[in-house]
Amino acid sequence: MIDTHCHIDEEAFLPDQEEVIQRQRESGVEAMLVPGVNAASIPTVLDVCRRHPDYCYPALGLHPEDVKADWQTQLDIVEQAIRTHRDELVAIGEIGLDYYWDKTYKAEQQEVLRRQLTLARELDLPVILHNREATEDILRIVREVQMMKCENAKMNKLVGVFHCFSGSKETAEQVLRMGFHLGIGGVLTFKNSKLPEQLTAIEKQLRDTEISKCRDLGETLLNRIVLETDAPYMAPVPHRGERNESRWMIHVAERLAETFGVTKETIIEATNRNARRLFGIK
Repeated sequence: MIDTHCHIDEEAFLPDQEEVIQRQRESGVEAMLVPGVNAASIPTVLDVCRRHPDYCYPALGLHPEDVKADWQTQLDIVEQAIRTHRDELVAIGEIGLDYYWDKTYKAEQQEVLRRQLTLARELDLPVILHNREATEDILRIVREVQMMKCENAKMNKLVGVFHCFSGSKETAEQVLRMGFHLGIGGVLTFKNSKLPEQLTAIEKQLRDTEISKCRDLGETLLNRIVLETDAPYMAPVPHRGERNESRWMIHVAERLAETFGVTKETIIEATNRNARRLFGIK
């Protein structure tokens, strides 16, 4: 299994970080993608990934919850770090929009997102998108940057993953049409989650409509799904309330297998293939 979203650098893991990483290795986790969230996380992300090369893979970005009064300074630092460490990074993220807690810096969040998406196109890096109660705006901005032309430099295709996806079938269709992946984690296993039914409906829709012909999507939704944890957050059932770990993706894989009527081995093989292709993970 490949965890495409694990904050192993965060404080919750500091007391036993090495033991946790070793436990994931022994439990069949093949790789972990470690996203940054602000300027302060740049050294912590790079440090853990350099200590575990070809296992922990770094991404850097400015998270929407960290867009505050000093956003310009934070963004400048993060952008410079992304340029400096381009060859080490597998993505720009975690970036996006979040209107759940505070809309004070709504306009600034949008500007930060545009700049980071544009940088991703310039540097040919995929993006890891955080979206909370901002679906309409984030889809609009992604489309705008996808269509943007630059006279002074080649602009690469914008690709990436909508992290912790739990949106509607209609939202998923738009995400897929744009050529993005769905990041599926612990939410899938929650008792009242509607995500299994929505994924089933999307799969049926893919087989019945032209969506499957768009952006080389292929014949199955499994071509556009990656596994993730968001550890230490969002632990799946039966570990809700505990500090999440990458090895618990197995519960998500099992629930996905039930949803699609395939084996968990099929899910793991498909999602690993997608993660390696999207992020260049070995």
